[in-house]
This record gives sequence, structure tokens and C-alpha cells, in this order.
Amino acid sequence: MSTRTVIRGGLVITASDEVHADVLLEDGRIAALAASGTPAAQALTAERTVDATGKYVIPGGVDAHTHMELPFGGTFASDTFETGTRAAAWGGTTTIVDFAVQSVGHGLREGLDAWHAKAEGNCAIDYAFHMIVSDVNDETLKEMDLLVEEGVTSFKQFMAYPGVFYSDDGQILRAMQRSADNGGLIMMHAENGIAIDVLVEQALARGETDPRFHGEVRKALLEAEATHRAIRLAQVAGAPIYVVHVSAAEAVAELARARDDGLPVFGETCPQYLFLSTDNLAEPDFEGAKYVCSTPLRPKEHQAALWRGLRTNDLQVVSTDHCPFCFSGQKELGRGDFSKIPNGLPGVENRMDLLHQAVLDGHISRRRWIEIACATPARMFGLYPKKGTIAPGADADVVIYDPAAEQVVSAETHHMNVDYSAYEGKRITGRVESVFSRGVPVVTDREYTGHAGHGVYTPRSTCQYLT
Repeated sequence: MSTRTVIRGGLVITASDEVHADVLLEDGRIAALAASGTPAAQALTAERTVDATGKYVIPGGVDAHTHMELPFGGTFASDTFETGTRAAAWGGTTTIVDFAVQSVGHGLREGLDAWHAKAEGNCAIDYAFHMIVSDVNDETLKEMDLLVEEGVTSFKQFMAYPGVFYSDDGQILRAMQRSADNGGLIMMHAENGIAIDVLVEQALARGETDPRFHGEVRKALLEAEATHRAIRLAQVAGAPIYVVHVSAAEAVAELARARDDGLPVFGETCPQYLFLSTDNLAEPDFEGAKYVCSTPLRPKEHQAALWRGLRTNDLQVVSTDHCPFCFSGQKELGRGDFSKIPNGLPGVENRMDLLHQAVLDGHISRRRWIEIACATPARMFGLYPKKGTIAPGADADVVIYDPAAEQVVSAETHHMNVDYSAYEGKRITGRVESVFSRGVPVVTDREYTGHAGHGVYTPRSTCQYLT
């Protein structure tokens, strides 16, 4: 049965255009756009009409870096695929790309199947997977080819976390060589984990156990060094590379240098690095534990380099690295030893709003907001133009956004399954009003109308910046 919705009178914003237009949604897709008030717009008819006068009509956000139900540090991320995708929808995100995990001694397929089992039937919005590669061997490399063929086209490796996810330079090179052949994209957590572990041991021996020391031992220079090394390994392999959660000015400089040399090098940052700092890590009474993530929060002066990188396109994407752990009972595992604090922050619900605030604060333009939060992540990970834009034929993933609404971010009102907000008390102008996922209203006038199981798994093509 055909279902048609027409959204009238809003300002449609994509990465390339801003136009007052009416948008017709039909059978899960965007069927037509027509300039508001024209005969073509008046000819768009539907069973349901939504008035978006005075509002923005934007593509649903694409968050290309989330960790629902991730096992880490003896516990699990507190958001399930059900709670996490519901919160994402509330925040105007209609697609997530989560990370399936290969455990050492097991195959990629086994890890991917486990994540499919967690997500299937539970998601409020559409989802896809990257694959964390923890154990590079001949079988793993063969499996990488098979996964690319079936739409898992990106693989994450870690230069951090020895004994857990860590890969040495030889393993990284072999995976990069494989991705150069099969069209996959290596995503790199670039921190020198071997050196960091030495600094952690030394800090704890000195009695430096508070959360703020998490940031002090994970030095910006060790992020920059690992970023440089990852870029050079990719260059040797003839492969592209995407560096995740860039937090340090020195790491941005490495990316900029490589891109100036014409290398296929890409980088993302996250809202926590743009809006939070080591001041948060230093909050008293163990409150700083709420802000422990890796790469760590940096001193405020690094934020200018990150914003500049987003404006100059040396950083292309803002994802969340959403990996929430409750303060009570989870973050508290690290009382007396910062190295035992589970690493991760909640943020999947806050990203679109925080970046709209960045528009108002003069850091980025409206179109750049949509570019870094919707269009580029969709292109980077083979989802465009199905996702990330408003155009005929695209999935009807559409957000009606009120740019004048005011809100105060708080754990009291958020929908993530975590007992604190990293942005508690922050005043923001702009708020999601309604959300459509494949034409189905999942948030309607600030009421949740979606359900678990609406979201479907979405295979991906290869990175569209390399074709």
C-alpha cells in the first residue's frame, strides 16, 4: 500500500544547496522536490501533509562510529541496539555504522554474525557494520575479501590497547595491503599503545591515579606519532586510510601534510573533542571519570585546530564514537586506578544539535554541518546517495529541525541508556522536531513514534572518494 507524505514550506539544506522547497516522500523514498509556492509544488499531493514553515528540512544524520553493547574493560557499553538507535533517532540520526568485533583466535565471520544477532530486529533506524580486525592472519585476510563483497567494506585496527585489540606494524601493513587489493578502507585508532602503557605504569607507581592522568599519559605527541606511522604504512601498501577520533592539533597537522601531498588520507573528529577538554577530566570527586575516552580529551587550545581542520577539509567527518558506560557501577570500576575506567562517552543523541550550535557560533556553515554529519560519512562508507542527502531516489530519511528552539542538555531528558550527560547543563539553540526513517515517522512533533525492528541492515559499497 502506497504511503505518501509531503513536507511543505521548509528550508531544505543539503551539503550543496539551500532552497525553500516542498518534499514528497513515497514508498520509503524521496519522490520529488519542488520550489515552495510553485505550481509544481502545489501538484505534490499526499495523504499526510507536514508544515515545515520556519524550519529546516535536512537529511537524517549518518553516525559512522558507534559502539552499541561493546564489551570493554570487564563490562559492556550500556546502550543496546534498541536503546541506542532510539536515542539516535531522537537526535536526528537515521543511520549508524557500528563495529562488529573479531576476538583473537576467532574469525571475522564469527564476530560479524554475533553483531548481526545483537542488532537484528532491535533497531529503530537503519544500521551497517564496520569490522574490527584484532587478529591478522592468512584466514583473516581471505575473510576480508569476502566481507567486502557482501557490503562490509571497512576494517578498524588499533595501534592502542596491547593485549586486547592491538595490531603491530606488520599486521597493520598486511591488512592495508589486502585492502589496497579488495577496495576496503582501513580505519585506524592511532595512538602508540606500547609507549602509553609504559607511561600508565609509571604514573600509577607515582600514585597518580585520578581520571585526569588518563589524559596526561595518552600524550598528543603519541597520537601524532601513530598517525604519521599509520599514514606511512598506508603509503607503503598503496592503500587509503581513515583515522578515527582525531583529538590533537599535532595529529591534524599530520593529516593535513599527507593530504597536501595528494595521499588518500581521511580523518574524523568527535563532538567531545570540539566541546570538552582536560578541564572536564580534572573535575573533582572522581567526576572526571565521566569524560575518560581514547583518544583522550585535550587542553582547550587543541579545539581551534580541529575546527580549522573541519573548515579546510583536512578533517571530513564528525562521528560520535558513542560508547556509553554509566558512572555508577561502570566508570567507578576505575576508582583508585584511572587505567581501569571504561573508555567511552555517550553522544549519539547530541551530535546534530551540537553541530548546529557550532553553526550559530560561527565555526562552520549550515551546508558544512550537513556535509560533515550526513553527506560525507555516507560517501566515505558507501551509503550515498541512498543516505546522506535529500534528492529524488534517496531513502526518505528526513529531519524537520527547529533552528530557533532552545534546550538544555541533561541526563534528565536524554534517551540514551546512561546515567549522566557529557554536556550536562549546556544551552543549545536548535532541536529536532520530527524524524522520518525511510518515510516512516519515528519522531513526530517531539514524540517517539518509532519501534524496534523498523531499522534494517544496510550493506555498503566501497568508499566513494576513491573511485
